[in-house]
Amino acid sequence: MKNHMPPQHPTRKPPMRRLILLTITGLVIGGCSFAPEYVKPQVPLPEQWSDPSLDDNENRAEQWWQRFGDPALAILVQESLDANLDLQIAAARVAEARAFLSGREAERYPMLSIEGSGARQGPSEEAAGFGPNQARPFTDFRVSGLLTYEFDLWGRKANASEAAQHRLLASAANQEMVRLAIISEVASGYINLLALNHQITIAENTVATRRESVQLQRTRFQGGDIDELALRQAEAELAATQAELPALRLRQTFQIHAIGVLLGKPPRDIKQETLTTHSSIESLEAPATFSAGPPAALIVRRPDIKAAEQLLKAANAEIGVARAAYLPTISFAGLIGLQSAQVGDLFSSNAANWQLGGSLLSPLVDFGRTEALIAQAESRQTQAYLSYGRVVQQAFREVWDALEQVQRTDERLESKHSQVTALKQSTRLASERFKGGYSSYLEVLDSERNLFNAELALVEIKRDRLLADISLFRALGGDY
Repeated sequence: MKNHMPPQHPTRKPPMRRLILLTITGLVIGGCSFAPEYVKPQVPLPEQWSDPSLDDNENRAEQWWQRFGDPALAILVQESLDANLDLQIAAARVAEARAFLSGREAERYPMLSIEGSGARQGPSEEAAGFGPNQARPFTDFRVSGLLTYEFDLWGRKANASEAAQHRLLASAANQEMVRLAIISEVASGYINLLALNHQITIAENTVATRRESVQLQRTRFQGGDIDELALRQAEAELAATQAELPALRLRQTFQIHAIGVLLGKPPRDIKQETLTTHSSIESLEAPATFSAGPPAALIVRRPDIKAAEQLLKAANAEIGVARAAYLPTISFAGLIGLQSAQVGDLFSSNAANWQLGGSLLSPLVDFGRTEALIAQAESRQTQAYLSYGRVVQQAFREVWDALEQVQRTDERLESKHSQVTALKQSTRLASERFKGGYSSYLEVLDSERNLFNAELALVEIKRDRLLADISLFRALGGDY
């Protein structure tokens, strides 16, 4: 602690100069801090990623959601960033933390106030020490400037200000976390919408094909070429396919409503909103590689990890605030003003008055209150330290999970493509066998039903593959 002492040979100075000197001394005398030295938690990390889809290069020209190459998605993301209510709430919390920091910073400086008063008083003869009939009522007018300041000798206010600053940074990181979540949800909702659009198209085409098939079977039944069973089976299969469409359209409507909320639309617009898509789920390609940087970069790019570290720093500084309560507080007050019994004489040269004073307040017996506050602060620091480690663990778990999801959905996608190709050939052969009289119409219906279900499942796996990409982007912390 640097100790700035006043001059050894002070000379007599006017009151205002003394006040200025005391203020400056108080501002520079503080330098002690009883907060423990902050040590960044050391977490053992892998030296490099083992997955080839993760690129160590951290530089990218485009933002991560633009790598899907869909202009409509980029527009939706921008609209969400402009109007999403959750993001606005997060921004308001940052503003609150910033204002709190400004208040903590202001507490480290003197407070200058002005006061004015006027009073008419009749003194007690007994209290004033006057004889009978000697005390007279008097008038007192005052105008004064008051300067008060508490010396931050032990760093209590400095540590409180530092804690507020770290909490502001944590709030800003939380805002970035909300931003990343919103972008991910918009992108996921858009992918879901593309998948539902394509499934509806498949269902509509299948309904049209089966309606033609029913008409053909009805003609053949009327001509005596087939029995009634084949006709009723075709009609039942048409009805089953038609029943899929309302459920798909309901999910499509729900998804549009969900995206509308993410975009911050008012209720009327959410109900009436229709979203224009640019790509189809079939044409949208997943990125081949992901710019991740080395594993250590995840610590500085994930907003939740940054927030956890800032909260740990804040808890560390707050220990210093609690420990300072053991030590005395020293403050002074200086007053310069005017005092007169008559308003007309208030601004005369003889009306000036001044006063300097100081106080020292030191705890003597608090029955363990300060010790309890310190124990609470240290416990909060321990919690913040453990929370930091847990957030880092969760971050890497999400990366590993997303990588596994990408790999396994690639395998599922390949297998489902093969199944759909085989079922198309099977359906064609079943139809030819039925026309040739070698099999019943039930084989045709089974093949068509299996193909329809497989095509819908293929769209879902394609959707899951793109959603896995979004999960990986989010797990990596978005853009570096």
